Amino acid sequence: MKVNDKNNLQYHAFCRLNHNKISIKMYGRYHKKETKKMKYNKQVMGIAPSKSVAMLPKVQKMQKTDPEIINMMAGEPDFDSSKPACEEVTQQLMAGYNHYTEAKGNQDLRDAIAKKLKDENNAPYSADHILITPGGKYAVYLAMQALLNPGDEVIWLTPGWVSYPSITQLCGGTPVAVHLKYDEDYAITYEALEAAASPNTKLLVINYPNNPTGKILSERDLEALTAFLRNHPDVFVLSDEVYEKIVYDDRKVVSIASYPEFFDRVIVVNSFSKAFAMTGWRVGYIACNAEIADIALKIFQHTISCTSGFLQKGALTALSCTDKTEEMRREFEHRRDIFLAGIQDIPGVELKAPEGAFYAWVRFDTKKSSARLAEELLEKAKIAGLPGNAYGEEEKCCIRFSFASEEEIRAMLRNLKRFVAEGGLE
Repeated sequence: MKVNDKNNLQYHAFCRLNHNKISIKMYGRYHKKETKKMKYNKQVMGIAPSKSVAMLPKVQKMQKTDPEIINMMAGEPDFDSSKPACEEVTQQLMAGYNHYTEAKGNQDLRDAIAKKLKDENNAPYSADHILITPGGKYAVYLAMQALLNPGDEVIWLTPGWVSYPSITQLCGGTPVAVHLKYDEDYAITYEALEAAASPNTKLLVINYPNNPTGKILSERDLEALTAFLRNHPDVFVLSDEVYEKIVYDDRKVVSIASYPEFFDRVIVVNSFSKAFAMTGWRVGYIACNAEIADIALKIFQHTISCTSGFLQKGALTALSCTDKTEEMRREFEHRRDIFLAGIQDIPGVELKAPEGAFYAWVRFDTKKSSARLAEELLEKAKIAGLPGNAYGEEEKCCIRFSFASEEEIRAMLRNLKRFVAEGGLE
């Protein structure tokens, strides 16, 4: 047999029979050559890593050596899940409820969600058209995977959650950003939506209360959305409503699914993560029309199979823990007010009152990019926040800070005031 034989099986056999430096060296060259020819998924390789997730390890590493680092990046409540929900999960596990469940999700949980959507959101989805998913993020992916074909375009509004465009690309679609303007309070306009639309537009993604700005849909926003949808009867809407329970100043949220004329075109995505402090549980859901539900179910069956049954039982219990959710909402509102009062004393820094969610979307009067300023705040002021460019905000220098504990907020405000006084924005 020749040493340079390119048949893989024969070559490996040759190497086993010839344990010497020459054969090992040649095998190394052979293996390196073959590795270079390997091709991975180009679609996935072309997607940028999540900016919100990528920065977290650096901050956590710094916190190990410097306990004064104030981490305000978290996209989750700092509260424990409700005790009754946790106890229910424990009881279910001890009773042996740890096997496969129905792919759509437990009937009792889907029934409860259907009732909640009808009573609270005026969105009469059937329990048969609700799928329980491992978290809200997978619910977004599932909805897009069920809808999109190569070349389809997805309109998303900025500032917006970092994963919408990436999930769109994963599903073969093309994200099209509509850049709402800070100076216009990020109002949605019919003209901006129309400018982004094309014959390939398949889906419009909205998220209210909004991450990162904390805005909720105003009457003018709804007028613009409904006018656009009437003019584009083939466009679907993905309404991400994960922050719906966290609103302030007695405001009310409106679901686009409550409009009968658009109901069949709306996919509602929600999760137990934010409103019930259950981020690590990974329980969410989508509610949609029958056709989309059937397609999504196929995807679900061949990927996840089902969401953990004992966690679904805990989620069902959590739905009735309204006092816990309201207690958390009131505390977040209190923290928001501390943020607002403290920011007013710092020149060159502005915070418009968040109407919902639990983030402070802070604008800085500086020529620096949000990415650079976020780095400097971490290194010089020991404050960790997420840069606005991660959310598609390129016009203004904004940084998102979560509503951490009251003590951390006050410490952050002191550090920020010192940073600005020392010329940090120059």
